[in-house]
Amino acid sequence: MQGSSRGYKRLCLGAVKATDFRCWSLSEPKPEQLKEKRIGAKGPMMKLTLVILALVGCVTAFSVPTQQVKIADKTFLEKQKFLFEVVYRIDEPLMFEEWIKMGQKLITDKAQYETFDFYMEKFWESYKLGVLLPKGEFFGALVKTHHKQAYGLFNFFYYAKDWETFVRNVAWARIHVNEGMFVYALTLAVLHKPEFEGLILPQIYEIFPQYFFNSKFVYAAEKFDYEVFSKLIMYEKEYKDILYKDYSEFTGNFYFYTKDWKTWQWYKMMGLDQEWYVEDKYFLRENFAQFVNDPKYVDVVKGLKKFYMPVDYTRDIDFFNDETKMSYFTEDLGWNAYWYYLNMDYAFFLNGKQFGLDKDRRGEYWIYNVQQILARYYQERLANGFGEIPEFFWYKQIEYGYDPQLIYYNGIGYSYRKNYYDFYTYGNFEMYNQIQNFFSRIYKVLETGFYKTADGQVFDLHKPEAIKIVGNYLQGNADTFDKYFFNYYYMLAHMYFADVDYTDMEVFPNIFLNFETMLRDPFFYTFYKKFTDVFYTFKYYLKPYTQKDLFYEGITIKDVSVSKLVTYYDIVDFDVTNLLNDKMTFVDGQYVWDKALLARQARLNHKPFNFEFTIESDKVQKGVVRVFLGPKFDEYGRVIPLDYNRKNFVQIDSFVYPFIAGTNTIKRSSKEFSWTAEDRITYTELYKYVMLASEGKYDFPLDISEPHNAFPDRLVLPKGWEQGMPMQFYFFVSPFAEEYEQFSNFDYTYSSGVGSGTRFVDTKPFGYPFDRQIDESDFFVPNGFFKDVKVYYVDTFAKYFEKKYAQFGSFDYSIEY
Repeated sequence: MQGSSRGYKRLCLGAVKATDFRCWSLSEPKPEQLKEKRIGAKGPMMKLTLVILALVGCVTAFSVPTQQVKIADKTFLEKQKFLFEVVYRIDEPLMFEEWIKMGQKLITDKAQYETFDFYMEKFWESYKLGVLLPKGEFFGALVKTHHKQAYGLFNFFYYAKDWETFVRNVAWARIHVNEGMFVYALTLAVLHKPEFEGLILPQIYEIFPQYFFNSKFVYAAEKFDYEVFSKLIMYEKEYKDILYKDYSEFTGNFYFYTKDWKTWQWYKMMGLDQEWYVEDKYFLRENFAQFVNDPKYVDVVKGLKKFYMPVDYTRDIDFFNDETKMSYFTEDLGWNAYWYYLNMDYAFFLNGKQFGLDKDRRGEYWIYNVQQILARYYQERLANGFGEIPEFFWYKQIEYGYDPQLIYYNGIGYSYRKNYYDFYTYGNFEMYNQIQNFFSRIYKVLETGFYKTADGQVFDLHKPEAIKIVGNYLQGNADTFDKYFFNYYYMLAHMYFADVDYTDMEVFPNIFLNFETMLRDPFFYTFYKKFTDVFYTFKYYLKPYTQKDLFYEGITIKDVSVSKLVTYYDIVDFDVTNLLNDKMTFVDGQYVWDKALLARQARLNHKPFNFEFTIESDKVQKGVVRVFLGPKFDEYGRVIPLDYNRKNFVQIDSFVYPFIAGTNTIKRSSKEFSWTAEDRITYTELYKYVMLASEGKYDFPLDISEPHNAFPDRLVLPKGWEQGMPMQFYFFVSPFAEEYEQFSNFDYTYSSGVGSGTRFVDTKPFGYPFDRQIDESDFFVPNGFFKDVKVYYVDTFAKYFEKKYAQFGSFDYSIEY
């Protein structure tokens, strides 16, 4: 507990949540010191990690009395059940009779809404005229015509005065509205409507697996037929890419030969093919042991038939290039889902004052997240032997093409880009000029130092507080001060690169038109580097911090020891049951969820690691401890100058600590990082828990909601090298602002606090003290500390080369990570 003198003991009864064992009651007392040290430390880079127990009652034993968590009542369970069922098999007709009856018409009585605005009127008018985006067509959140309709639908959900109006509107939309538009509007409403705190939807990759897995797998899942599968006679297979021979009768030796083998193609080393297999044990995830040993969890999944298929990442065949080597990272589900939820929490078109987003410094937070994503991507490039993220030039070819190998649920494949592609030789040149003009204008106003809006307001852009203005401009959000010039440029940029015109309604699927898919393409990082260039230009005009600015009197970091950093590939099951295409069975009106389809994939992970801080303080005082991870050398082995390298540091943790006078020894684990989460429990499991609770056989805790916007813990470290990749940590302690009380106006056990204004650890600029240029003669202070480390990669599957796998042709559950 980070050196706390007050110890605690966790007693978790039943299956615990997929993040960790941190257990809190909604009503139990939270000791001030423990709150600050355990969970009161949120890193500003990423989203808030809720402190959640997930699926059972949990008692946390402190030196103070505790109470049980609040249990969901019948009303809450009915709401949660509705949300789970209304997005089930989203690309098929709604099959739940209860909700079909509720969705016979859209409620258009203005008295049933807090506000009935222009977008709602236009949406209803479009429906009556038959000009809504048809069901089955591709929906792009960044297609202007789609966006306007989705905005109206969202308002019908958000402004509903009561639950019944909301349910009727949602059920109606599920039946009549385009599937992608429906999920987009519903997700926004569930995330932002204050009355819905604690309610959740399945993860976006469980609602729309088509956005995350290649077309080969999606086709196989949609064709899955249990009756045929159960009668299938398994013949001996011939494997094209792997040759296994046993010469033991002659030499006692054997060998594997693998053609074009990739680390994540683990299934080939086990003698498996990309076909369906019965899973008769458990859902694979790093924390599965927390579930399988709980009798209640065993009851929940009893009778559930599970089938898995090995899933590969994208490997371009016709348009292969070196960037494909990093598909395990760019196509990681958690990596892409993080960007999606960031842009749902801080949707560019939502008014900051109305939704409280301006309290969270939305523009600054958004552009800082872009900078951190690029920094983390650069670290992964270094781990793979690549260098700088390529620059984007308006009139130069894009060297690296990309074929996403995705297919939309209507059967149309996603557009691809060839190598050495010219963006400027086609499309709407007026739109292209608008995008260029945006960057030209903002560079010019940053150079002059002030900006005058169309209505005569003048802003000084050479002041630190102007980051609010610059951040809003870069996101192109609703809070921009000059909407005439800057609003919607962001959307136009994505439309241009996806070859979509201003008024296009029916468009080809393109990864740049939805937040959940765009991080897959290497071009994303190249183009978004233009955004961070503007960010750095703004910071250039701010004076570097002086030693006086950075110095924290009385605090000295004497040493920080770091345990060994080890990365590896582990194997996880993702729930893709929404792709299932068999007959739905109902008993007494309740759906029998008796089958689950799983995508079994190898993904990057790391072993838990620990810090031990030795910090001296000359008095009792509170401080904010920040932890950054950055590279040491570039791709050529040259030390990266600190003023330049500051852009490559990723903040992985921050927390408040009450220092005592004298020596403070603080122990902190990577499991305690404030903005990360481990594997989430699946859609199938959550639904079955809700149903069990509805039958009165299970107490469903109200802190069930999972941190939808937390960064994946397993991606904190870059892959590293087998011989050790040199990296460096930077630890920094700054004074704690007593007037800022984190979590003061929201309950972190079931709310992410978006729009609260108290989500972050303090009011310092995001990235502080790396947020400005660095003068090395002033930067080094006693309360800052650099630590050289190495990240070691361990080949999980090396043993399959070294010895014969006795059960070749079946999954190896004994595999050790």
